[in-house]
Formats: sequence, structure tokens, C-alpha cells
Amino acid sequence: MSIWTRITDALSALANGESLTTVFERLRTPPERSVAFTIAVIALGAKMAKADGQVTRDEVTAFREVFQIAPEDEAQAARVFNLARTDVAGYQDYARSIRQMFGPDSDTLNDLMEGLFHIAMADNRYHPGEDQFLGDVAGIFGLSEARFRALRARFVPDAKPDPYTVLGVSPDMPREQIRQAWRRLVRDTHPDRMMARGVPEEAVKLAEKRMRDINTAWDEINAGAA
Repeated sequence: MSIWTRITDALSALANGESLTTVFERLRTPPERSVAFTIAVIALGAKMAKADGQVTRDEVTAFREVFQIAPEDEAQAARVFNLARTDVAGYQDYARSIRQMFGPDSDTLNDLMEGLFHIAMADNRYHPGEDQFLGDVAGIFGLSEARFRALRARFVPDAKPDPYTVLGVSPDMPREQIRQAWRRLVRDTHPDRMMARGVPEEAVKLAEKRMRDINTAWDEINAGAA
């Protein structure tokens, strides 16, 4: 059974009246955590796509890029996206249920936020409604302001990303402490670690951009100290 069939089954249970808490409780343990992660990005991404007043082809395409959907699974994935978009539950309900399942301060929640930022920036615009949406979700997830700023710095091209913000550190920290933060991010970005957290294999491509961003930030900090 493909992941998309399992996701459709879970979302159909929601449509038939089961609560989010009940559905996510069934998906708490591996390998079903990958289903829960995908549903989280689908549900929140589908609702966020309307935060700027419209759902664009770019945003739907970005969702497909996050999950590297195989051609034979595209029709099923599109059905899942539309199920989530038309579900009556609000995004706050989804966010609270997701946090309850994965736990506070979970790196998985940071992975999930990364996917949402990718979708938000698909049309190369960062709408105020999207910023409000993402800030609300990050707050419900319990992510720190520093983590949220680091994500926004990496994805929103208002200006050249500050390397210290990207690594979640400050310029006045000892260099060794900054290096440890960089190494921790590199370690946590390894595909095996991400899949162990519940990120589905289809979405691990998210790690490629993150690895580039954190290595670039570290290189810039090192160059400035030379």
C-alpha cells in the first residue's frame, strides 16, 4: 500500500467524523509517523495556500516538489490535497493536534515548518497573510522566535540572509559555540536522522536546501573571521 493510499484513508476518516486527535493517535508510531508528517504538511499547506487569497498552480507544484511525487501517484496526491483543503477543521486545530503527537520542541516540527515555507515562497512572494499564518503555526508548535527567524531568513529573499540568524546564533558567541551549533544542524539534517523523526523519504529533499544554507552561513562566518 503506497503512502498516498494510507494518507487518503486517514483523511477519509476525518471526513467521516473522526476527530483529529483520534486519527493522529493511530499514526503516533513508526512507520505511520511518516503518514502523519505528510498529512500535516498537506493540511497546513492547503490551508496556508489560501492565506494570500488564492491557491496558485505554483503553490500546488511546490507541494509536489516537497514530496517528490512519482508520476503514478500524482492523481492520488492531488486528491489528498483537495480533501485537506476542503476539510472544515481550522488550521489551528491541525497545528495543536500535530504538536501533541510529535511533542513540543521536536525537530520534526521544524522540518514541517520548512516544508510550509517552501510552499509559501513558491510564487516568489511572501504575503503578510502567509507570514501571520506561519507565525501562528510556529507559536502553536512551540518553536522559539530564533528558530522562526532562522527559517524566514533562509526562505524569504528580502535581503541577504544573515549567517548568524540562519544558524540560530549571535555574533557575540564564542566561535567554538557557533561551530558546535553548525555541526549540530549538519548532524540533524542527515537524511537518516530526518526519516527517524518521521519525515517521509519522499520529503527528505528538503534537507538539500537546508544543508546548503547552513554550510554557506558557516563559510561566511569563517571568512569574516579570517
